[in-house]
Amino acid sequence: MFQTIYRFMIELTNGKWSSNLLKRFATSHMSRLVVPHFSRTYNINTEEMEGEIKEFPTLHDFFIRKLKSGMRPIDQDAQAVTSPVDAVLEEVGRISEEKMIQVKGKTYSMLEMLGNDAVLKKYINGTFMVLYLSPSHYHRIHSPIAGSVTARWTLGEKSYPVNRLGLKYGKSTLSKNYRTITEIQHKMGHIAVVKVGAMFVNSIEVIHEHEHVEKGQELAYFTFGSTVVLLFEKDSIQSTLGKSLPFPIKVGERIALLKEK
Repeated sequence: MFQTIYRFMIELTNGKWSSNLLKRFATSHMSRLVVPHFSRTYNINTEEMEGEIKEFPTLHDFFIRKLKSGMRPIDQDAQAVTSPVDAVLEEVGRISEEKMIQVKGKTYSMLEMLGNDAVLKKYINGTFMVLYLSPSHYHRIHSPIAGSVTARWTLGEKSYPVNRLGLKYGKSTLSKNYRTITEIQHKMGHIAVVKVGAMFVNSIEVIHEHEHVEKGQELAYFTFGSTVVLLFEKDSIQSTLGKSLPFPIKVGERIALLKEK
């Protein structure tokens, strides 16, 4: 019953009008008045960001804030795969031969998520990781590995919540929400960085448009709390997490090692 009510309420509030209204407010100069309250509510570490709170002209500008140089050191081990975001690592698992993944007890279609069966084939029996960003997190997305960008594409139209309630009661949020995908070829295979839009605001701004990317280099940013799903080819990595899920992680921290062939 709760799942039905939850989905109904989200459908009512997730229309084009509500998205536009939220976006208009967040980008208006009036929204700067709520920035200090937003910062306190989400306990944001203002010591690590570029600039001071009073310097941000809108809530949107504060939300996509940059950090001071050196705040997110990148693991320089050539074999290390690093977190692309500040987030909570919610789930790690295997991509089944049926082209499905299990997240919070729900099954998601990988074919729906990627929208390309030829691309998906290389990830069968590989590993997936789900990283959730709350409104409190730094919202810029960095490359987890160095390599060549082989493809970029965008799918989906509307976005639904991707928090714990959204993953538990929502309908195919990870595989149907508005999302942009960047596929990177590295020395051990490929990795797909799936950037999933959140409720109301679909905007995912892609910054990196070159063929080569360095580990830790900025790829894009979210304009609202959201989720990143990483996909790895079979036998291309070994996990180095050593912690019980879920747990917080930051940009540049090691999440796996590339396997030697």
